[in-house]
Amino acid sequence: MKKIITFGEIMLRLTPPARLRFNQTKIFQASYGGSEANVAVALANYGLPCEFITCLPDNRIAEACIDDLRSYGVITEHILRSGQRLGLYYMEEAAAMRSSQVVYDRAGSSFDTLRPGMIDWAAIFRGAAWFHWSGIAAAVSASTAEVCAEAIAAARQAGLTVSCDLNYRKNLWKYGKTAQEVLPPLMAQCDFFFGTDDEYERILGLQLPKFEARDAAYQPDTAGYEAASRQVAERFPACRGIVFGLRSVLSANHHLISGTLYTDGRLYTSRVYDVDCVVDCVGVGDAFVGGLVYGLACHAGDMQFALDFGTAACALKNTVPGDYGQFTAEETAQLARGPINGRIAR
Repeated sequence: MKKIITFGEIMLRLTPPARLRFNQTKIFQASYGGSEANVAVALANYGLPCEFITCLPDNRIAEACIDDLRSYGVITEHILRSGQRLGLYYMEEAAAMRSSQVVYDRAGSSFDTLRPGMIDWAAIFRGAAWFHWSGIAAAVSASTAEVCAEAIAAARQAGLTVSCDLNYRKNLWKYGKTAQEVLPPLMAQCDFFFGTDDEYERILGLQLPKFEARDAAYQPDTAGYEAASRQVAERFPACRGIVFGLRSVLSANHHLISGTLYTDGRLYTSRVYDVDCVVDCVGVGDAFVGGLVYGLACHAGDMQFALDFGTAACALKNTVPGDYGQFTAEETAQLARGPINGRIAR
């Protein structure tokens, strides 16, 4: 299997323990995360060669971050060392009706200082098969959006499959352009789109059905998602697959999850997972993407399996703390293909 390349910012995550609020804690638990890094870790956990590209400062904290990525098998040899600081984010975890709170401290980070021409994409894409980026990387600054465009063009020239996670974060679009302006021209060069129904609505102006599941027996509006997928396919003729990640939030600790995949004029749907003990929902969309990329890359003729695997990966990520999924391909496939019972495996 040729390499899969992901590109984006990784940050140090600081979380109060035991679901404390920021004003209650004197201690923060440290971990690392970021959308495209989370996808890289997921793919490495599935046994695929995956390389993560970013820009980090040349200091001990950045070294610890790289060591963390390497511990999962992620390839880090082309990470650029420049700038002065690793971005941070603070995460106050949700409980019951109380929402999570995220505070970013990433302005002026090493990733923020990236400019076109700083990364040797031709060397990175040599021997690679797939390139994945997200709307977060394009939202950080005008220059990082230009680097995304540079990378996508180089990936297309090298013959790679290119995928995009829309990943709309309203608090990041601060440099004078909107996601609606920046992302569609970049998406036009991509083979696969991943996103939530809200993200497609915000960026492309679609009218979508609401996923209002209350239990695992819920049936999504397949006709509505198929019609929306056709609209996306007509607008972006180069795109070969359109994925909707669906989530119904009953409380901070109780979510229902499903998904759809539209390709070759056909809509595939997955089962609905009732996750009634959410441990940490950060990174669940990235787990969904990682699972789908794995399925699409390794089981190219079985689109239903790719979607089922991605949705199972998303459901499983809800059960572990931190940004990263912690599951093997075998564990994920077992859930995708089998019953949901949570019994002890012995």
